[in-house]
Amino acid sequence: MGLQAMTYFVVGLTFAIYIGIAVWARAGSTSEFYSAGGNVGPVVNGMAIGADWMSAASFISMAGLIANMGYGGGLFLMGWTGGYVLLAMLLAPYLRKFGKYTVPSFMSSRYYSSGAATVGVLCLLAASLTYIIGQMTGVGVAFSRFLGVSNTMGVYIGMGIVFLYAVFGGMKGITYTQVAQYCVLISAYTVPAIFISMQLTGNPLPQLGLGSNFVGTDMSLLGKLDMVVTDLGFGKYTTQVPGSLLNMFVYTLSLMIGTAGLPHVIMRFFTVATVKDARYSAGWALIFIALLYTAAPAVAAMARLNLHATVNTAVMQDGGDLFAAENSIVYESRPDWMKRWEVTGLLKFKDLNGDGRIQYYNAKSKDADFLAKAEAAGWKGSELSVNRDIMVLANPEIAMLPNWVIALVAAGGLAAALSTAAGLLLAISSAISHDLFKGIWFRDMSETQELLAGKIAMAVSIVGAGYLGLNPPGFAAGTVAIAFGLAASSIFPCLMMGIFSRTMNKEGAIAGMLGGIGVTMLYVFAHKGLFFIKGTEFLGLFGGKANFFFGISPNAFGAIGAIVNFGVAFAVKNMTPPVPEDIAQMVEDVRIPRGSKAVDGAH
Repeated sequence: MGLQAMTYFVVGLTFAIYIGIAVWARAGSTSEFYSAGGNVGPVVNGMAIGADWMSAASFISMAGLIANMGYGGGLFLMGWTGGYVLLAMLLAPYLRKFGKYTVPSFMSSRYYSSGAATVGVLCLLAASLTYIIGQMTGVGVAFSRFLGVSNTMGVYIGMGIVFLYAVFGGMKGITYTQVAQYCVLISAYTVPAIFISMQLTGNPLPQLGLGSNFVGTDMSLLGKLDMVVTDLGFGKYTTQVPGSLLNMFVYTLSLMIGTAGLPHVIMRFFTVATVKDARYSAGWALIFIALLYTAAPAVAAMARLNLHATVNTAVMQDGGDLFAAENSIVYESRPDWMKRWEVTGLLKFKDLNGDGRIQYYNAKSKDADFLAKAEAAGWKGSELSVNRDIMVLANPEIAMLPNWVIALVAAGGLAAALSTAAGLLLAISSAISHDLFKGIWFRDMSETQELLAGKIAMAVSIVGAGYLGLNPPGFAAGTVAIAFGLAASSIFPCLMMGIFSRTMNKEGAIAGMLGGIGVTMLYVFAHKGLFFIKGTEFLGLFGGKANFFFGISPNAFGAIGAIVNFGVAFAVKNMTPPVPEDIAQMVEDVRIPRGSKAVDGAH
C-alpha cells in the first residue's frame, strides 16, 4: 500500500475509533458531561491525563524546539514535567477534596464571591483559547502534510472531528477517547524513535541511544552532533542556551506554574471517586507522560543529525569535507520527503548562489574562520528554511522508515492535538455553562438546560478556536507557552492562596488575578499584537526594543505576572475586610487530604 493510501487508512481508522467511543460513552447527565460520573479508575484516568497533557506542543513541537535550541530546549522538558509534579502534589488532592467540578466553582466558594468566579472564568478563557490556537496549529501542520490538504482545510477537519466526540460525549466520552488517543500517540512517538535509535546507535531504547556511541565509531551520538553543528557554524548542541540565563530560568518557572494552573487538567481529578484515587491517578499519569518526555531529547538529537545528513552527505563520512561541492545535495535530486513538505510551505528552498545545490548552515555565525571557508566554497547564505514544527513528523520520512510507521506518526500527531483540544473545550464549556450561567446568571436552570448550554458553548468555542488557529501568533509550542504564561499569572496564584492561605480574601484574590494577567497580556500584546493580530504591536510605547523587561521574552513573562499577582493580592488583602471565620475554617479542612465524597450533579 502506498504512503498516501496507508496514511488515509490509519488516520481514518483512528478517527472512527474516537467517534465510536464517543457515541458509546455519550453523556446523559451533567455529572457525566463534566466529571464522567466521578467513577473513572485511577489507571484509566492517568492514561487520559497523559493524553490531555501531551498536546500538539509535546508531540509535534517540543522535540523540534529541542532540535533547534539544543541544550536550552530542555527548559520545555523541565517546565512541563516540573509543573505536573507541582499540580499533583500541591493542588490536585486538595481541589479534589473540595469536590467542585471546575476552577471557577472553587473560586466562587473559597472566595465567597461570584465576582471571583467571573474573573476566574475570564482568565480561564484567555489561557484556554490561546492554548487551543497551538493545538489547531498542530492539526493544520499534520493534516496539510499527511492528508494532502491545505493548512486551512486541515484546521476545519480538526474542528469537525473534535465537535463530534467532544460535544456529544462530554467528559465521559472524552475520557475514554483520550485513552485510545494516548495509545495511538505514545506508539506513534516511540516506535519510530526505536527504529531510528537502532539505525544510528544500535541501541533499541532511544533514551539510552542518546548517550550511546554513533554506529561504527567510538564517538558518542551527542559528540557527533556537536561536531556537525559546530562545523556548520551553529552553536554547540550540548551547551547552547538561547538568550540569557535569567530568561531561561523565568521561562522554565512560567511553564511550571502555568502547567499547574491549567484548568482542563485539573478537571480530570474530579472524574475519580476519592482523594486517594486522585493521588494514584497523578502517579500513573506521570509514568505515562514519562514514556514520551524521556524519549524527546533523543528524538530531537537524531532528527537534527538526520536532517543535516540529508542535506550534506559529508556529515556521515569520517573526515568528510562539508564544504566540498559534491557533498551538498542537488536540489533536483532531493528526496521525496522534501518535495512533500515543500508543498505545505513549511520547508522552503531558495538557491542564493545559483549552483542548484542546497546549502544549510548558520550564515549568521560569529566564527570568522567558518564564514571565510563558506565564502571560499561559494556559499551565499543558508538556502533551506525548516519550520521547527515539522521535525518530529518528518523524522521517520527522513530516516526512510516503512510507510506504516510514517502513517502512524501522522495519526499520533493528530491524536495529541485533538485530545488536548477536547479537554480545553470542555473546560471552556463548563466555565461558561456551569459557572457563569448556572452559578451566577441563571441559577434556576434545569439540568437539561445546563447540559444544552454546555454543548452550545463548546460548539461556539470550537468555531472561535478554529478561526484563531488559522492565524496563530507563532509555532505550536511557542503559542502554548503564552497560554501557560496566562495561566501562571492568573489561575495558579489564586489556587495556591486559596488552599494555603486561610487569610486571603475575595478582594485580594480578584485584584491579584486582574493585576497578574493584565501585565502579562500587556507585555505579550506589545510583542505579538492585540489579540495576536499582526500589525497591531505597540513596542514603540516601550522604546521599540523587544524583550525590554530585563531581556525576558513574552513567552516567559507569565512568571513575572505571577509575582505581580501574589504581590497585589497580599497588598489588597491587608487593606480590606478579613476573611469570614467559616471560610478560614473551610480552608483548614481542605488542607487535610482525607477521604472525600464522590462528586455528583448537586455540586
